Amino acid sequence: MYFDNFAHVLHMDGHGVYVWAAYGITLAVIVLMLVLPRRRAKQQLRQVAGELRRQQATQKLKEER
Repeated sequence: MYFDNFAHVLHMDGHGVYVWAAYGITLAVIVLMLVLPRRRAKQQLRQVAGELRRQQATQKLKEER
């Protein structure tokens, strides 16, 4: 399928809205699939690090007694 100009590419004989919406939704889903797990992993690492620091501080206080 060849188009005469960029406007025809965007319009696609009246189907452009659906085609470009599908591309946009697909791109958004792929981005979310990449970003959300990384964000969740960082959050979990911060949580585990905080728990480890609290445990070490508690252990240090017990040793000082």
